[in-house]
Amino acid sequence: MANVIEEAKSGRASCRTCKKTIGKGELRLGVEVTNQFSDTPSMAWHHALCAAGKLPGELKEAMATYEGDIPNKLELEAAIADSLKKGKGKPGGFPYVDRAPTGRAKCMQCEEPIGKDTFRVAVEREIDTGSMVTRGAGYMHTKCAVANLENTGGSKDELVEGIRTHSRLAPDDLEVAIGEIEAGVA
Repeated sequence: MANVIEEAKSGRASCRTCKKTIGKGELRLGVEVTNQFSDTPSMAWHHALCAAGKLPGELKEAMATYEGDIPNKLELEAAIADSLKKGKGKPGGFPYVDRAPTGRAKCMQCEEPIGKDTFRVAVEREIDTGSMVTRGAGYMHTKCAVANLENTGGSKDELVEGIRTHSRLAPDDLEVAIGEIEAGVA
C-alpha cells in the first residue's frame, strides 16, 4: 500500500503536520511509514492542505490515482505548485539534494564538514544503533558524490536522474547543484 487519499473514517486521527484532529469525512493523505516495533508498515495521516506544503510530491501522486471527488482540488494544486516552486517539502526519496541546515554533518566520502547553506547530496544508508540496524540519510559534498558511486552501485546518470526526481529545490538551484555534481566541484 502506497500513499493514499481517503475520507477520514472517524474523527480520531491527528494530522502529523499540524497536530490537529482530522474530522470525520475530511479528505486526508495517508503516507506509509515503517514501524520500529513491527514488520507491518502503518499510515501517517495529514490534512490534504497540510500535506500540500510538507509532502507536495506524495500528495500530487496520490491525487492522480484518487477516483473520488476532491472538493478543493484547485486550491490543493496551487499549494502544491507553490510548495514545489519554493523548494519546500520533504524530499520524496533518495537520492536528493538540499541545502545543509547546519554545518554539523560530515561528508560520507571525505569526512570533512559540510558547510551550512551549501548543497549536499543525500543517499540512503544503513545505520547501526547498537541494538538494531535502521536506514537513514547519509550526506556528501556535491564534489564527492560521483566518487561515492562505487559504494552505491549506480552510475552518474542514475544519480542525477534520482536527484531530479526526489529533490525539492527550486529549479535554478537544482540545476546549479547538478552542475556541481557533474563538474566535481563544491
